Amino acid sequence: MKKLWIAVLSMCLALPMFVLAQEQGGSMGQTAPSAGAKHASVKGTISEDGKSFVNDADGKSWTIANPDAVKGHEGHHVQLMGSADASSGQIQVTSVKMLKGEKGTMKKDSTPQ
Repeated sequence: MKKLWIAVLSMCLALPMFVLAQEQGGSMGQTAPSAGAKHASVKGTISEDGKSFVNDADGKSWTIANPDAVKGHEGHHVQLMGSADASSGQIQVTSVKMLKGEKGTMKKDSTPQ
């Protein structure tokens, strides 16, 4: 009976260590973001060339680290999800969502020349 209690007590003490290890380390195949990077969801407008983004909230301009991820959304008002690195002023885009009818939507000039 004494061995059973020792085994149960050992499991109870070891369980929090396993949980902490999973929360901090994540899966073994993932790489950790750089120290200055934060996961972000921001609304704003993508430039016409698709290489930069202007945030609606503060008007700050960000360089898009992976412009292929926003291909087809040039000049549009969107919500971007990704990792933002304030020290380099770059955002690594993981997803793009078009926004309709919100302030800041850019309209393309449709007048014939």
